This record gives sequence, C-alpha cells and structure tokens, in this order.
Amino acid sequence: MSTPSEPDLSAVIGERRQLTNLAYRMLGSVAEAEDAVQETYARWYAMPPERRDAVESPGAWLTTVASRVCLDVLGSARVRRERYVGEWIPEPLPDRSEWVGGRADGGGGDAPADPADRVTLDESVNMAFLVVLESMTPAERVAFILHDVFRYPFAEVGEIVGRSAPACRQLAASGRRRIRDARAETGPAAGQAVLVREFKDAWEAKDIGALIGLLDPEAAMVTDGGGLAGAALRPVEGAERVARYLVHFADKAPGLLLLERTVNGRPGLVAQHSGVTVTVAAFGLAGGRVHRIWAVRNPEKLRPWPGHGGSGAASQPWGG
Repeated sequence: MSTPSEPDLSAVIGERRQLTNLAYRMLGSVAEAEDAVQETYARWYAMPPERRDAVESPGAWLTTVASRVCLDVLGSARVRRERYVGEWIPEPLPDRSEWVGGRADGGGGDAPADPADRVTLDESVNMAFLVVLESMTPAERVAFILHDVFRYPFAEVGEIVGRSAPACRQLAASGRRRIRDARAETGPAAGQAVLVREFKDAWEAKDIGALIGLLDPEAAMVTDGGGLAGAALRPVEGAERVARYLVHFADKAPGLLLLERTVNGRPGLVAQHSGVTVTVAAFGLAGGRVHRIWAVRNPEKLRPWPGHGGSGAASQPWGG
C-alpha cells in the first residue's frame, strides 16, 4: 500500500492553522473550530491513498471540506443556541503569549497549546465583528468570510458552498451590509486601552458617576454564563443600569482582581477570583465611550485563559 510522501504530508499538516483560523471565524468557538478541523482531517485520511494522491491541491480540498463542515455546524448551532441558557457570546481569545492548552494539550490545562492551533488575532476576530457575524445566516457568514476575510474569488466560494458565483456575491454583499450597519467604532487600540484602563479604575473604586461618564448613554452589557456560571439572562441596558450592575457585582465579589488584557486582539479586562479567571470582558466603543460590554463567564469558554474557571466558577456571583 502506498503512503503519502513526506513533502505531501507536511503540506497537509501545514494547513491546520489556516483551517483553524477559518473555522473559528465561521463558528465563533474554539472548541467547535477544533472539532471541525479534526473532522476535516478525519475525512482526508479516510480516503484511500490513491484518491488522496489524485487530489491536485490538498489545501483547497481541506478548505472546501472544512467550510462545508462549518456550514453544517452553523445550521445545527442555531437550534442549539435557541436552547442555550441566557445570552450566547462568541468564545473570547487571549493574546498568544497567554494562551494555555484546552483540549489540544490533552486536558493538561496549563501546557502551551500547539502554535498551529492558535488563531491569528486581527480585526476579523474582534468581538464586535464576531457578534455581527452571529446575526448572519449560515450561508451569508460562510460566503462573507471566505471572500471578504480570506479573499477567495467568488467562483471558488461557489464551488466550496455549492452555489453559483453570483449567488455567493449576493450573500457576501448582504453580510457586508450587516457589518457596515452594525459595526461600532473601533479606532486605534491605544485609545481603547486608555478608555479600558479608566473604566477599570472607576470599577475598582466603585465610582458609579465615573462609570456613567465613561459609558455611552445607550450602552448595553451582555453576559454569558451558559447556565454554568451566574449571569444576567438578558442584556443590561442604559449607562446607569450598567454602572450600578457592575458595582453591585464588585460588592458581591470581594477580592476580585481586574487585569488589563488583550481580548480578541483588542484591549479588554479579565476578572480573577482566588487566582481563577471567572470573567473575560470585551468592549465596543462609540463616540469615544463604551457602547457595548460582552462579558463571558461560561467556564467552558474560558479554557484558553490562564487560571481558567472550572467547576467552582459557577459559585461566583454575576447574576442580575
């Protein structure tokens, strides 16, 4: 029986990072992205050697299969998320230097993950962008990401998703309109870092007036506990309500440590309690103020973070 030559094997394995980047943007979940990539490779190695040898471009084959797997997952994810407890927020990602192993390290918890499994942090993974992607239909999302983010021509996108090139062009244009209509101000990361630092200081001081001054009047805070950690089941809306909610949380969690950290490539905050990461917060800006806060508390989504929450995370208050 023939076996793949070493260069061919290297080329196939070398696609893993690209596939992981693609799948995370499509699914908004590291765990689901890992599963999609694993399924893609399982299908590759399930083919007889002669069929693998006949594939002209393994990278294109793997991308096509991974995209189709993600499209199927997105369809079923809509049903699952309807049953999700509370709000669903995409899984937050730490800076590369702080990424720790999840399932990729065999469950060890603190070993560095394989660099091939890390997601490249850029504007296409900032939380505001990912949240808008969640509003797209599965077909819109896949077509938009393949063309606008990864620069695949519409002819190739059509072959991947099984639609005509003009249909894919329309899908991507629809996704683009959603991004344009919903995108909050981003601005330079340095400016966001200053605002996040001021927000952290005001939160630590439990200064409601200062928090209100840093929040857009129509600010909203969304928390995701997934039924595994305390969280508000609906968005907290309005600057004063958000400020009071945050101070209420600080009062109920003495000893809470707030850390300035990179969250999905942008300045954010991490809350730790007794050395355990219990919350990761990403921020959206508008008019130089905080317009959105996305706070993830579901411990299953905090696995890539140092000191990620375990079974004890649910005991930490954050509910409304």
